[in-house]
Amino acid sequence: MIQVYCKNTKTYKSFREGTTLLDMLPQFQFDQPFPIVSAKVNNVSQGLKFRVFNNRDVEFCDATAASGMRVYNRSLFFLLCKAAQDVFRKSRIFIEHPISRGYYCELQKADGSRVTEEDVEKIKARMQSMVGRDMNFHRYEVQTEEATRIFRERGSVDKVRLLETLGQVYIDYYMLGRTADYYYGRLVPSTGYLKVWDLKFFHDGMLLLGPDKHNPLSVAPFVDQPKTFRMFSENLRWNQIMGLRTVGDLNLSCLQGHGKELIQVAEALQEKKIVQIAEEIEKRFYGRNKVRVVLITGPSSSGKTTFSQRLAVQLKACGLRPLTFSTDDYFVNRVDTPLLPDGSYDFDNFDTVDHVALEKDLMKILAGEEVEVPEYNFTTGKREYNGRKYKLGNNNVIVIEGIHALNPALTSRIPGNKKFRIFISTLTGIALDNHNCIPTSDNRLLRRIVRDCYKGAFSAQQTISQWPKVREAEDQWIYPYQENADVMFNSAYLVEFAVLRNHAEPILESVPKNCPEYAEAHRLLKFIHYFTPVPDSEIPSTSLLREFVGGSSFTYPR
Repeated sequence: MIQVYCKNTKTYKSFREGTTLLDMLPQFQFDQPFPIVSAKVNNVSQGLKFRVFNNRDVEFCDATAASGMRVYNRSLFFLLCKAAQDVFRKSRIFIEHPISRGYYCELQKADGSRVTEEDVEKIKARMQSMVGRDMNFHRYEVQTEEATRIFRERGSVDKVRLLETLGQVYIDYYMLGRTADYYYGRLVPSTGYLKVWDLKFFHDGMLLLGPDKHNPLSVAPFVDQPKTFRMFSENLRWNQIMGLRTVGDLNLSCLQGHGKELIQVAEALQEKKIVQIAEEIEKRFYGRNKVRVVLITGPSSSGKTTFSQRLAVQLKACGLRPLTFSTDDYFVNRVDTPLLPDGSYDFDNFDTVDHVALEKDLMKILAGEEVEVPEYNFTTGKREYNGRKYKLGNNNVIVIEGIHALNPALTSRIPGNKKFRIFISTLTGIALDNHNCIPTSDNRLLRRIVRDCYKGAFSAQQTISQWPKVREAEDQWIYPYQENADVMFNSAYLVEFAVLRNHAEPILESVPKNCPEYAEAHRLLKFIHYFTPVPDSEIPSTSLLREFVGGSSFTYPR
C-alpha cells in the first residue's frame, strides 16, 4: 500500500500501488465547483490516468488552474484535429495561435478549396458526436524512433522533424480512435470531459473557443482583435516564406549552421519595422494635425524600454528630437501605492501613477513652458526632481513609455489626433508542430525569469509566484486598450527560445522541487528542451533580446 497526501483536503489515504488518480479522486471529498480535469503529483502536472506507485502529494485541478486549462485545451486540439480529418480526408489542420480568447486554426483541404461556414459546422457536429460517445484518449510511451516511424507513415513531417531533433530516447504519443497525435503535455481521460467549447468560422479559417478561465462552465467570450490578427498573419506569412513554420524546421536549420543568419534576419525585420514606425511619426508630425505625443505600451517583458530607445534613435535619424520619459517616473510614493486584497502593493494599478501630475506637466510642455520632470527612485520609493527639464522646440516630439500609456484617462486632455499610439506585443509566430501552438505569455515569462535573475531582483521561484498577478493586471489595465493603437509592434524573436534556453535552463533548475512554483519551472524546462540551443554571441548589443539576457548598449532604470 502507498500513502497519498491530498492537498485539496489536507488528508492522507492509503491505496494499492498503481492506482490511477482518477480512481483516487472519489475517495477525497472536497468542494468541486468545476469538473476536475488534471492533477499535480509532487508539483508536476499529470493526467488523471496517471498511476501512482510510491508515496506522493497530489493536488487535483479544474480548468481555473493554469495547468488544468492547458490540459483541457490540449485535449480540445486533438478533438478538433481528429474531427477535421474524419470529415475531410487527407486534409491538414494547423493550430496557429491564440487570438480573441480562442485559437485560430487553419484547414487545408485535399482539393485545395476554401473553407466555408458549412465546412466548419460539419467539423463542429463531428466533434459534438465524439464528445457524446465519450471516446478514450490512449497514451503510449515508446522509443522516439518508433514514434517517428508512426508519424512518418502518416505524413506528419512536422512531428517527424520535431522528434528527430528532440534528442530523447522515449516519448509519449496519443491515440483517439485510429488517429495518432503528439502533444507536449497530458490530456483529459476521454472526450466526454470536453463539454464546454465552440467552433466558429473566422477569417477563412476557424476559431476554437475553450472554457472561460474564471468560469469553466461557460465558453470564453469572444473579443474581436483585428489588428492583433493582422500582426499574427504577417508574422506567419514571413515564417512560411523562410520555410520555418514549426520548431522542427527551426531546429533543423540551426543544426545545419544557419543560426547566425536567422538572427541577422530577425534583427533586420525588427529594425525595418521600427524605421517604418519612425517614418510614419515623422509624416504625422509634419502633417495637418501635427502629432507631438508618442505613447508606447505593452505587457510585462515585451521590450518596451529597448523599443523606446531604438525608436528614439530612428526619430533622430528623421530629424526629430524626442523628449522621452516613462510613466514609472510619475509613480506615487510607495507608501501611497494602492494595495491588493492580500495587503501587498498593487504596482500595476492605474492609480499607482500620479496621472493628474503627469497630464498637467504634459499640457504645460505642449503649451511651450519649461517643465522639470521627475525621476522615480525605486530604492527609496519616492519621486525625485534632479534637474531634468523639458521645453518643447520646433522639432521635438514627446515619447512616453509605460504600461498605462494607452489608457485614455492618462492623456484625456490631449486630442486623439495629436497622439500616436504604439502597442508592443510578443506574438510567437512559430509552433512546436502543426497541432501544438506556443502560448505567447511563455515567451515573456521566460524573458522575465532570466532578467530578474541576472539583475538580482527576484529568484525564478519568486518571478513564477508573481506571474499570475502580473497576468491578471495585464488583462485589467493593458490589453483592453491594445486595439486602440495606431500601430502594433511584434517584439518576438524567431530564434528567441533557442537563445533563451542557454540562459533559462540553469535558472529554472534552481527552483526547489518541494515548492508550488516547481510545477511551472518543470513545464518550462520541458518546453525549452524542444529547441536546439543557439549561443547569443551573434545577438547585437542593440537587440531587444539584450534587455533580458544582458549585454545591451542601452541603459535601463534601476
